[in-house]
Amino acid sequence: MKATIYHNTACGTSRKTLAILQETPEISLTVIEYLKTPPSRDELARLYARAGMTPRAGLRTHNSPAEELCAEFNLLDPATTDDAILDAMTAHPALIERPLVETDKGVRLCRPSQKVLEILEGGAP
Repeated sequence: MKATIYHNTACGTSRKTLAILQETPEISLTVIEYLKTPPSRDELARLYARAGMTPRAGLRTHNSPAEELCAEFNLLDPATTDDAILDAMTAHPALIERPLVETDKGVRLCRPSQKVLEILEGGAP
């Protein structure tokens, strides 16, 4: 099975999720450090659609610099569109909540890290 993790090395939850993936037999793993190599706007939209979530649900809203960026771009206003949120995430990848993991079984925002089990062999569909 192939798996891709959009990873932040500074995040404990992301490191725990990566460890679960690395310990899972028969996974061909791709690690994308999204702060260094951010996904495109279209890729983010595709990932959130596959996860069954909105860009707003994938928006990092706490800790620096996310809090400041959310305020600067008015991202917490309910009137802010998904398009505006995707644009802000593309321009400032620190706004992307992590880790996102994609397999052929789906995409999950793995907070907590055990959510990755939902899209691994033996996990829930």
